[in-house]
Amino acid sequence: MMLMARRERYKSRRRERFPRKEEEVVWVPRTQLGKDVIEGKYKTIDDVFASGKVILEPEIVDYLVPNLQQEIIYIGGTPGKGGGIRRTATKMTARMHKSGRRMTLNALVVVGNGDGVIGIGGASSQEHRIAIEKATKQAKLNVIRVKRGCGSWECNCGGNHSIPYKTEAKRGSVTVKFQPTPKGVGVVSDKESKKIFNMAGIKDIWVNASGQTGTRKNLAYAIFDALKKLSSRKGDKSSTEAEVQMTPKEEVIEEVEPKEEKK
Repeated sequence: MMLMARRERYKSRRRERFPRKEEEVVWVPRTQLGKDVIEGKYKTIDDVFASGKVILEPEIVDYLVPNLQQEIIYIGGTPGKGGGIRRTATKMTARMHKSGRRMTLNALVVVGNGDGVIGIGGASSQEHRIAIEKATKQAKLNVIRVKRGCGSWECNCGGNHSIPYKTEAKRGSVTVKFQPTPKGVGVVSDKESKKIFNMAGIKDIWVNASGQTGTRKNLAYAIFDALKKLSSRKGDKSSTEAEVQMTPKEEVIEEVEPKEEKK
């Protein structure tokens, strides 16, 4: 035991004297969009949104949004000492096999710059760190621009501290409804939901959630879907342009099978 303790002390001292240098990873784009970003054809993330191209590399978001932050949504839980539940960053699931139980850890991460850009993503792995890293990359691939404003008749200041109008969305059994509020009210929701609104740059909002809100994964995705609907409302110029534009898969089908003109 004493010999093992000496070895550990020796290793710790050696790490302090000779810290391991982290190698800087140089991003080499593998998609056409990434190459265009490096060449300077897209100056901001809004230019990419306007083009309608799909982001397939998380480094594109890191390059165009350097002040991007991330937050972990605590979707897991273990029984507490005095009853109840103690929330954890990852959710553990098990599958039975001939060799025994195989554990999988699921993580949910939200990213944003606090100024209207937000993304959410989930992933699974057998290790906590890898699950969180994969979820972060997936969240960067799902970034959107959230439409903000001041739709409260009590305030009517014309700022971007709230949302422009009411919206709602449903995921699983969870239904969320948003309502704009005047300045100073704050985000009226639970602690985990506040992380999403803070990443989106929304400072004042009323949130009404119903259903099995204890399932935080469905709650987080329902909030994200409701925020996405703000930019896809009928009559909005940006939303109509995005709806008219076809996906790459639809463009290929259009070329192979052209529509017949009605006589």
